[in-house]
Amino acid sequence: MATLTPSLLILNGKAAQREEVRAAVEALRESGAQLAVRVTWEGGDVARFVDEAVALGARRVIAGGGDGSLNEAVNALMALPRAQRPALGILPLGTANDFAVAAEIPQTTLEALQLAQTAMPIAVDLLRVRAGDETRWSLNLVTGGFGTQVTLETDPDLKKHLGGLAYFLTGLTRLGQMGAMQAQLRAENFEWQGEFVALAVGNGRQAGGGRVLCPDASLNDGLLDFTLVPEMPDGGQMLSMLGTALSEGREAALAQAALQGRGQWLEVSADEVFCLNLDGEPFEADAFRIDCMPAALSLCLPPASALLLQAVSGTVAS
Repeated sequence: MATLTPSLLILNGKAAQREEVRAAVEALRESGAQLAVRVTWEGGDVARFVDEAVALGARRVIAGGGDGSLNEAVNALMALPRAQRPALGILPLGTANDFAVAAEIPQTTLEALQLAQTAMPIAVDLLRVRAGDETRWSLNLVTGGFGTQVTLETDPDLKKHLGGLAYFLTGLTRLGQMGAMQAQLRAENFEWQGEFVALAVGNGRQAGGGRVLCPDASLNDGLLDFTLVPEMPDGGQMLSMLGTALSEGREAALAQAALQGRGQWLEVSADEVFCLNLDGEPFEADAFRIDCMPAALSLCLPPASALLLQAVSGTVAS
């Protein structure tokens, strides 16, 4: 039996009454786990609970919720000095759970909680996003353009009842309103200026209910991947891309339509304020600097996760 380290589970308030969550917590406690539970109610709770985890001596903080809850936990942990920072586990309880799905974290509650409690923490990169004097962090994807608006405008009740399909349906209703955005992008050996309809900067690979946007991104390569879809000037190009999607798949269509690159940093600016989406959380400014920060956080993942550059030996923490 793996040693179960002291942990604090921070549950999104919307998931606290789910029977499978209560059953999983009870099962781990019966097996000897030192697992405390806190439930969020209002803004700022996650940061307060992370501070409490440190005070309690918890070696792991487990984020129980969706991608937005995970992002809040990451930002709270990164506010701590590195020496005080617990490892992060993930209990996927959201609508799409894009990061957890891509990372191959179990989607059953008990298995996911067991992994979060027992897996050997792995040092992973984070995306540091700065605008002016403000800094935020992203574990999965930073996105801009049409997909960002779809994510932000998807009705929470629709997500609750339809899951990831809600993003697709919202996108369909917004197709006629899709407009390109004028911006400038700069990275190592890359400069571009023009109008684009979608931008994704990846540490992870997918967002918005399963849309793979950075198909080759890795959590531990010390680099960020970016995908830029410029405005399509004519309908023929759009039809060609749709044909490729039907015949060869969405990744092939994305490669046909997009500019893709990899590096340590990316700058994005525009003449007016625009919104980037950080793992589901909006961030507005007229200029952003995005840096890949290597080995910034310890994360409890399957050792053979597809998001890792190579499989990591060892499966449990001592």
